[in-house]
Amino acid sequence: MIAEFRSKQFISFLFAGGFAAVVNFGSRFFYNEYMSFGNAVIVAYITGMITAFVLTKLFVFEKSIHSTKKEFFYFTLVNIVAIAQTYIISIGFAGYVFPYMEFTFYPEAVAHAMGVVFPVFTSYFGHKYFSFRRRY
Repeated sequence: MIAEFRSKQFISFLFAGGFAAVVNFGSRFFYNEYMSFGNAVIVAYITGMITAFVLTKLFVFEKSIHSTKKEFFYFTLVNIVAIAQTYIISIGFAGYVFPYMEFTFYPEAVAHAMGVVFPVFTSYFGHKYFSFRRRY
């Protein structure tokens, strides 16, 4: 399993996901001008997810057994789990943990960054074995 995280595919996934995470994280600041923090986190996540799908399909996984439409459907299912992780961590730290700790250094930004990073490993395996599944 450790070798899996040294593979070219996982490294490519990290780059694609990293770029999508920057889109996710950066777009949240824009969206936050027009909606609440919680809603901005969700809309930013969707923006990042669409970016991630395109990059992952093009540069990470080989042709799967699914049509593009099914890939996107399964990709979305995997990301529903990830968005729940992102939301719970972001809101949990920004609304509960950081105030309890009296942490005041950009608490929403730090909490959101933590929430975006968390689902990297669960998403990789979900996409490899579900969204972009190949015949083995």
